[in-house]
Amino acid sequence: MGTGHAVAVFGAYGHTGRFVVSELRERGFAPVLSGRDPDKLRALASAGPGSDIRPASVGDAGSLDRALAGTAAVINCAGPFAVTAAPVIEAALRAGIPYVDVAAEIEANVDTFAHYTDRARAAGAVVVPAMAFYGGLGDLLVTAAMGDWTSADEAHIAYGLNGWHPTAGTRAAGTVSRSRRDGRRVRYTNGRLEYRSDEPPVLEWSFPDPMGTRAVIGEFTMADVVTVPSHLAVPEVRTYMTIEAARELSSPDTPAPAAVDERGRSAQTFLVDVLVRSGEQERRAVATGRDIYAVSAPLAVEAVHRILTGRTRTTGVASAGEIFDAPDFLRALSTHLSFTMR
Repeated sequence: MGTGHAVAVFGAYGHTGRFVVSELRERGFAPVLSGRDPDKLRALASAGPGSDIRPASVGDAGSLDRALAGTAAVINCAGPFAVTAAPVIEAALRAGIPYVDVAAEIEANVDTFAHYTDRARAAGAVVVPAMAFYGGLGDLLVTAAMGDWTSADEAHIAYGLNGWHPTAGTRAAGTVSRSRRDGRRVRYTNGRLEYRSDEPPVLEWSFPDPMGTRAVIGEFTMADVVTVPSHLAVPEVRTYMTIEAARELSSPDTPAPAAVDERGRSAQTFLVDVLVRSGEQERRAVATGRDIYAVSAPLAVEAVHRILTGRTRTTGVASAGEIFDAPDFLRALSTHLSFTMR
């Protein structure tokens, strides 16, 4: 388990950050609570035993250094990651510790690969962006489905959400992303990101039972278009979203997620259906579970655990599917999600 390692959580009092702190405690780590609001940090610490509080701001490098001092790793849960990722990565490199984040912002993840791949590899450091429901889980599923294939023609990732009540952080990150791409949408085709101003298509996707065939927004592009092509030779990566969830996300009237169980999870359920195609051959992988924000915590914490115990395949900036044994990683999360190949 965690063997008492101190792990800094930047943005600890945010919606996903709280799940990460709880997961760290359950697995025997000692979470170090960090973020820019000392009052929120103290309030969070009062709900758990023996938490170390270290206020820090991305605008103050010294405060980040103090926050990470003596820790074994850092998990960045504070969006927008266009603002926080680079300063926290820089602090992690100075501290000589692994960095993991839960960024779903496409452009922020592109920046991480572009700006830190060479530096992190040269330093023998580990930087894992998008180690969350979007970006991380999809990449693990595609990698598992690929199996012994070294390349594929297409990868399709269909998100079957029964609804999507976005957090304030999700809305803020979406605003930043839309601004960076001038309101355009993005897709990954012909081996590159392509920005478009037209409306995305509405299609049908045949999910496994009991969900069945559902209307989806085609080219509802998420961080998987960064993580998957970062290590797999797949020139076409498409993601899809059930239309009900997409509508809730876009509506300003949709409330934030509400806890309905003792772990703080919402009633939201998800089914992620992955299809990879090479010529006439197809392979599939499926994951099901509950609450896309809550499940990001075991994804990120399992990543830290494997990094600290040497169960990695590379150094530098790497996505989940590249640095970890994807099928084994997914099976290790059996108490949080179900994983099947079909």
